Amino acid sequence: MDIKTKYGWQELYATALLETDWLKIEEKIQVAENGIRARLHEFSMNHGGTPEENQAIDDALNGLNGLRKDVAAWQGSKQAG
Repeated sequence: MDIKTKYGWQELYATALLETDWLKIEEKIQVAENGIRARLHEFSMNHGGTPEENQAIDDALNGLNGLRKDVAAWQGSKQAG
């Protein structure tokens, strides 16, 4: 699947979202968060990015948090079963 990305970190985000192996998702989330943090660090060096990219980063971080909750729920149900 080819996803069009505008910002470099979005490819890492898309990889995390599209991962279907529950055992690999947490690692992909971590990689995506690291990519976003690196971009935010670049912002601190050059007075921030565009409002559009800042909103995209907020949306991505919220998406990753939701995905992380899904993984935790899956792991909890797996341990209970």
